[in-house]
Amino acid sequence: MSDSQSPVSSSSSASISGTDQNVGRNRRSGDGGQTLASGSSRHWRDIFWLAVFMLHLVILGFGLAALGVNRFKNMDRLNFDKSPPGIVEHHISLTEDYWPMYAVAGGVGTVLGCAWLLLLGSRANQMMKFTVHILTTYLAVISVLCFWGKLFFWGVVFAIGAALQFLYVISVIDRLPFTMLVLQKAVKMVWSLPEVMRVAYAFMFVMLLWMGLWSFGAAGVVASGRDESGRWWLLVVLSVSLFWTGAVLCNTVHVIVSGMVFLVLIHGGREASSIPSNSLIKSLQYAVTTSFGSVCYGSLFTAAIRTLRWEIRGVRSKIDNNECLLCCVDFLFNLVETLVRFFNKYAYVQIAVYGKSFNHSARDAWELFQSTGVEALIAYDCSGAVLLMGTLLGGLVTGTCSGVWTWIEWRDRVSMVGSTAMLMGMVLVGLAMVVVESAVTSIYICYAEDPLLIHRWDAEFFNQMSEMLHQRLQHRSARAREVLTHSRLDGHIQETLPI
Repeated sequence: MSDSQSPVSSSSSASISGTDQNVGRNRRSGDGGQTLASGSSRHWRDIFWLAVFMLHLVILGFGLAALGVNRFKNMDRLNFDKSPPGIVEHHISLTEDYWPMYAVAGGVGTVLGCAWLLLLGSRANQMMKFTVHILTTYLAVISVLCFWGKLFFWGVVFAIGAALQFLYVISVIDRLPFTMLVLQKAVKMVWSLPEVMRVAYAFMFVMLLWMGLWSFGAAGVVASGRDESGRWWLLVVLSVSLFWTGAVLCNTVHVIVSGMVFLVLIHGGREASSIPSNSLIKSLQYAVTTSFGSVCYGSLFTAAIRTLRWEIRGVRSKIDNNECLLCCVDFLFNLVETLVRFFNKYAYVQIAVYGKSFNHSARDAWELFQSTGVEALIAYDCSGAVLLMGTLLGGLVTGTCSGVWTWIEWRDRVSMVGSTAMLMGMVLVGLAMVVVESAVTSIYICYAEDPLLIHRWDAEFFNQMSEMLHQRLQHRSARAREVLTHSRLDGHIQETLPI
């Protein structure tokens, strides 16, 4: 680090002087801490999406119960299974035949999620590195097993997944050291807040209760006498519902943890006496009442847009001179960037602190990053992608455990049980991963609003972030000058060519 001492000091002083100049932004940070900690009431936000989500749970709950009961102990109790003429069931299967396989999925996913939380303080860095390197191999092995079992569609899906994972890791390999640094500091922050770990355990238990009913209905669908396409369509609908429900619970935890991390940074550390004793209760209260509609709304779109953005960034960074391909990728990139302006995970910090609506929070967070240049640092960081890899690996392990048992008992239903069990595992492991992700988002928001908050919490980490931000801004300036020079050169050549 001695050879880079000058950039560190210059970037650090630049950040500090910039902070002194932006008094209004700093005051807004302080007000945010007071708003979260005070007993002042908040307005309900995005009520429409809260109503939609709750109505969806009620309707789906009755539907899941009916689908499960229809094949529980007896065939077609409610006359749901109307097979097309001429189609006869080869074997009679009931809900209880497949429900234990989903119970295994719930158990394995819970064990993996709890193990992640328990080992967070001592083995988090090793677990994340292991995940990045093993996921490609695991996907490739599952692909080979699917081809061996004559499940050609799933073999192709997992093979494509392994290839994309390999290409993505190769494209961001130079970013991983900084990513691991950010994740280590986020783990340090979360580990100092044992109460937020208990919140994650509680929400994991709530998710398990809902999964008990969900898997009862899913087992009834798998056991039904409908044609295969009909069963798949029902499972797709149920899977979308489970994804949304799991995302809502994950992002509710995100709001709770973000509020706590923001308070710790505002007050200068966990040991500060100025932190209100009921701050966790207040953060939980806001997350499940006035801000719950915003959480439901954001959970519909944020994950898909974020994943697409990661993939496009990875491809874009490796395109050099192919102007046609670069033009197409740039079009997609700009389209996704427009969506990110209104749907990004940093909105949950604004929701936790200020109680804004989701779109308002997402727009304010993105404008804050754009105006301060921190967006260049966020674009370089891959912490969200690394945590997603851990979630995917947990889902794959869960799906494998349930899929192997289904292969032994009911070979023709292994795809249905394995794929839905994988989703269950991803949701449960994601509830553990989101604790660290929320700390990462809070750190970036605080660094953008008032860099001195990070400096007061961890001066060495502040210097490392400032140095990296300085390097990324220099890199962007160099690329902009290169593009401008190239455009001027092309224009000059076209002007000098004879007609």
